[in-house]
Amino acid sequence: WLVRFSRDFGDDGDVLRPDLTAALDLPAYVAESYRTAIAGIDRLDGESDFEYRMRRICHLHLTRFVRVLLDRKDRMSMAVGLEVRVPFCDHRLVEYVYNAPWSLKSYDGREKTLLREATADVLPKSVYDRVKSPYPSTQDPAYALALQGHVKDLLSRPDHPVFELVDRERVREAAHRDTPVSTQAARRGLEKTLDLALWLDLYRPEIVTG
Repeated sequence: WLVRFSRDFGDDGDVLRPDLTAALDLPAYVAESYRTAIAGIDRLDGESDFEYRMRRICHLHLTRFVRVLLDRKDRMSMAVGLEVRVPFCDHRLVEYVYNAPWSLKSYDGREKTLLREATADVLPKSVYDRVKSPYPSTQDPAYALALQGHVKDLLSRPDHPVFELVDRERVREAAHRDTPVSTQAARRGLEKTLDLALWLDLYRPEIVTG
């Protein structure tokens, strides 16, 4: 999903300094991370190339992406004293369904096929037929404006160590862009800049870029 994000949204969210990006060789890091992530996924007897690929995708989703969503869910809900339960993440259910063939999980050409059929007798038809909604992402322009405001405050501190790592002018351009035309990638670039700045403030690591 890291590769797909970069491919779908382009380089708009890449705020690292070009010299640092070149030194880090991020494509090689992503490739090595992918190899490590799938190294322990054994192929089942008689499994087709397609089924094996889909099971690898499910494994990556469960072990990489889902934990990001669950962390976000916990932080957002507990910030207001709300406990959110995720019954479909029960490890017994996940382990039971994981090795089910993709052809069974999607035999009717729709998402969440097994879940729909397992609960068809207890769900209203309107819920049964409803198209899956993506994980929510705020579309409120006020959030983008607040994000830009925080980054502008950061830009007013030219000696902040974050600018040893990020491209100041690229960040400045994103911070002053009109929010209606600000891309999702640009917004994430600002979020990453603020996250990195806060991390540097909290832990004060020694930065060695040479």
